[in-house]
This record gives sequence, C-alpha cells and structure tokens, in this order.
Amino acid sequence: MGFELDRFDGDVDPDLKCALCHKGLEDPLTTPCGHVFCAGCVLPWVVQEGSCPARCRGRLSAKERNRGLPLKRLILKLDIKCAHAARGGGRVVKLQELPEPLERCDFAPARGRHAGCGQLLLRRDVEAHMRDACDARPVGRCQEGGGLPLTHGEPRAGGHCCARALRAHNGALQARLGALHKALKKEALRAGKREKSLVAQLAAAQLELPMTALRYQKKFPEYSARLDSLSRCVAAPPGGKIRAMVLVDVTLHGDLDPWICPDVTPEIMRGAQSRCGAA
Repeated sequence: MGFELDRFDGDVDPDLKCALCHKGLEDPLTTPCGHVFCAGCVLPWVVQEGSCPARCRGRLSAKERNRGLPLKRLILKLDIKCAHAARGGGRVVKLQELPEPLERCDFAPARGRHAGCGQLLLRRDVEAHMRDACDARPVGRCQEGGGLPLTHGEPRAGGHCCARALRAHNGALQARLGALHKALKKEALRAGKREKSLVAQLAAAQLELPMTALRYQKKFPEYSARLDSLSRCVAAPPGGKIRAMVLVDVTLHGDLDPWICPDVTPEIMRGAQSRCGAA
C-alpha cells in the first residue's frame, strides 16, 4: 500500500521502501530473511503463497514476521509535502502529523455549494465565490408558480423560465446523485482494502493460535508432574505450611528473599531441591 515517493520532501532511503510495492513503507513488517514490506502488501501474499515475496522465495508463515517499529519511527519523522502541492499547497509536515493538515488545507479542491454551481475551486476561495461571483447564488424566488430560487445569472441567460429552471434543478440533483455514487464507490474501495488487510491479519492470528495452544498443552503435563513432585518433597517440612510454600517457590525459581522467611537456611533450600531431584 505504501506512501507515494513523490510526496516526500527529498529522496527516500532505499531501506525505507517496501520491497513489494517500492513505495515508502506503511506499517512496516520484517521477515526472518531480512526483507521489509508494508503490512498491507505482505500479509495477503504470505497467507496465499506461504513464501517471502522477494526473490529469495524463502518459506514464510504468517507468524514469522516482526513489527519494524524502529523503521516506522524513522518513516514517521520524514517530511512529506502537501497532497495538494500541484494546486499551490506548499506546506511540508512530518508524516506522523497527517491526516489533520490535509483536512484543513486551503488548497484542497472543493465545489461551490450553491445548487447548480459546477465550478471546481480551492477551498480557500469557496466562500468568496459563493458570495460575490457565483452565477448560481440566489437572489429571490420565482413568483410565477415555479417556486424555485431565482439566481444571479438568469437575467443574462434570457430571463427566468420555470420549465428551464426545473430542468436545471433536476440536472443539479442528478449531478449531486452521481457525485454521491462516486464517493460511495471510493469509500467502498477503501473499506475493501482495509477489510482485506484485516482479514489477512486475522488469518495470521488464527494460524498462530493453535501453535501457541499446542505449546502450552505440551508443557502442562510437565508442570503438573513438577508440582506433584514438589508437593511430595515438602509434604511436612520443619516450619509448617508457610515454610512448605516457601520451599516450593525456591525449588521452582531457585531464589529466595531472606526477609520473607529468614529461618529457611541455604542448607534447607539445597536439601529440598536435592530431594525433589531424587524424586
């Protein structure tokens, strides 16, 4: 998925580029074979192919990847240009500050908000255009039965005609509907990409979960056997129940704070551990 290279203010170090999409790394992941990819690029590949996307083609499972946090910190500190630089936006910010500056950028494209206005403007110019220059700005309402707003540009277009105004109004509604369909399609595409990435991450987690459960399942009998052995070793040591619990802890962890039970001497500890070893 990555960040477009021409957005960065200066050259991007090759180590900060995704080896799959060749863009600036976005949410980087590293593989055991040393390659770095965007999470959104590599996870779907690994789930489907089971190998590294780079030329080495080494076998790779979804769990064999690490978050490239140091790389991510470096990338987020890079300077990136305004996405609207072609329209005059010259602001340069740190990548970690996005997307807030884009949402407030005066050079973002915007259309006049009067019905029937099709002009594409800079966001900073919209208010002045609507107030002073837009031919679609209202100047009253039709008194001949149509009831539609009269616009500033109608006298120059031959005066108001109810039928023509209604057709224009219908056309404006159709245009707005088309714009909404386009925006909906764009959001659906973005949501689809996000869903694909999340599904890949979920698949990776599902592959990893049984392996983790199996490891703990194999360790459980060993731990149970050790606890049974310890309970036999310290069934009735001098000092009672608390002392027995201390000896269990010492045998398991090999360490004891003298403030907890000062009467448990090193000789007693070694004796408990040797008895458990013999058991």
